[in-house]
Amino acid sequence: MKKTCLSVFLFFGLFANAQFSLRLVVTSAATKQNDDIYVAGNFNNWNPGDDKYKLKPFAGGRKVIVIKDLPAGTYAFKFTRGNMDKVESMADGRNLPDRVVEMTTDASQEYTVAGWKDDYPDHPKPYTASPQVKLMDTAFGMPQLNRSRRIWVYLPKGYASVGRAYPVLYMQDGQNLFNEQTATAGEWRADETLDSLQRITGKECIVVGIDNGGDKRLNEYSPYDFTSNKTAIKAEGRAYVDFIVQTLKPYIDGKYRTKKSSEFTYIAGSDMGALISFYAVAQHPEVFGAAGLFSPSFNVSPMVFTEGEKFITKANARFYLYGGGRGPATEVADVKKMAGILTKKNDNYQVTTSVDPIGEHNEKSWRREFVSFYKWLMN
Repeated sequence: MKKTCLSVFLFFGLFANAQFSLRLVVTSAATKQNDDIYVAGNFNNWNPGDDKYKLKPFAGGRKVIVIKDLPAGTYAFKFTRGNMDKVESMADGRNLPDRVVEMTTDASQEYTVAGWKDDYPDHPKPYTASPQVKLMDTAFGMPQLNRSRRIWVYLPKGYASVGRAYPVLYMQDGQNLFNEQTATAGEWRADETLDSLQRITGKECIVVGIDNGGDKRLNEYSPYDFTSNKTAIKAEGRAYVDFIVQTLKPYIDGKYRTKKSSEFTYIAGSDMGALISFYAVAQHPEVFGAAGLFSPSFNVSPMVFTEGEKFITKANARFYLYGGGRGPATEVADVKKMAGILTKKNDNYQVTTSVDPIGEHNEKSWRREFVSFYKWLMN
């Protein structure tokens, strides 16, 4: 019996450490057949022009790449011509869902590219923000960073007629929350979702959307120096959190009817925005009582898990962690690891983990998950 158990253990141990090769072949492309083709996916941080992931010419006009040493797991990817403006699309120009392959052995897959996104110039995007969304300021000062930022505010429908105070949720990547016209990869439709949920649940909340800093996004949303695609990123996360705590929140509390205590002050974000949201709670549990962490980029630095180990507060801290099975390779594992760390810290902490096996690392998946998060937040 012991020998049998040992054999099973060794088999699964070897499988867990196994690495496989993925051969991708583009047999044809609808247009621009002579252009270089790259593959971008969660195996290379979605870098659309990585020379290491450029397909090579092959017999019959085909192009091919072999990606080696992939651990077992689910991988999502798309073909590009060097950047995401030139990513593959459907034949009519609509966005193509991520291609997905499950790696449990060596694999070879053939694909055709039906179209390229730049073959279909985008029509002007509509302004879709609801009347509850106000553009509070187009250039709100950030003295901690010597910059300014556009700030959006969602007010519940009853705000003008009911004289009570409301909880406040601060959210990153504000341009993606309410308005298709400003969204970079599709909006969350947070305002429409809130209108519906607040009517159903009777639980209302003010939402403050803070635009990201464009080319400064990675800097502002990271508390730790790191390297992205061979580029050194200098951390500005501490100063960014100080801006929210020292400048933005006092202004919001002074201008709107808010419940000011940590019990009613929340913060949320996705990707790097989730990383900085977690850091905000870890540094200021006296300010933020709950965090929504959608596909957090915990893989940026192991220091984030150290931050979780050090996190101590007497308050009833609450964390909602979401991971998608079709996101970056370590996304779900990192979410579960952080949830485990926080759960062990204190019985007062409420830690909820949500994993969607087919969830992707994009606004569509985060928009869908926002419904469950808001119900949890207002419970």
